[in-house]
Amino acid sequence: MSALLEVLDVVNERLIEHGEDPIAFESDCREGICGSCGLMIDGVAHGPWSGAAVCQLHMRAYRDGDVIYVEPWRARPFPVIKDLVVNRSALDRIIAAGGFITAPTGSAPEASTILVPKTWAERAMDAAACIACGACVAACPNGSVSLFTAAKITHLGMLPQGQPERGRRTLTMVAQMDREGFGGCTFHGECQEACPKVISIDDIVRMNGDYLHALRAARREAGERGNGPG
Repeated sequence: MSALLEVLDVVNERLIEHGEDPIAFESDCREGICGSCGLMIDGVAHGPWSGAAVCQLHMRAYRDGDVIYVEPWRARPFPVIKDLVVNRSALDRIIAAGGFITAPTGSAPEASTILVPKTWAERAMDAAACIACGACVAACPNGSVSLFTAAKITHLGMLPQGQPERGRRTLTMVAQMDREGFGGCTFHGECQEACPKVISIDDIVRMNGDYLHALRAARREAGERGNGPG
């Protein structure tokens, strides 16, 4: 037996054999890609291994006889559906608020048509690695979703295609984040420690800068409209 999720599989098989209900938990790819397997293991989001999701947590992380406590994510915007399964649709609504590009681009251009500095491309790819598992929320003492939101904003904001809607995207996604009832970020740093993709809180700093810039621009535009001829 190699992985913790396989242990849960075996437990469920035995429960079913005895006519009992299996433990409800989520998983899909079991390769650390989909993010559906998020759980608290011994009070730590995704368990003791850094840079790994629950599905990548092997039993060699424990000794024979260890007691392992498994819990669902604990956050108000993530209501528990059953057992270890929570509703994470709040993350989907944040994406729907602005985590996309609407400008028509036609067919895919040649790779060298739009020049992107290597450091920008690498930063965008690092942010795009976010798998929307919710570990950052579960680990944060404030229940903040800032790291997730910042990763999605950074992913698009570092690329030329994302520039036309950069300000609007930041304002709408941050506004939706607040509407969902997540807590505020106070830079504890627990989010980046729990993130299975090791996304940095530097992205939160960037998001905050983009937000203030976009807010000033929106207020300036609103003021200009108000002072113009009516």
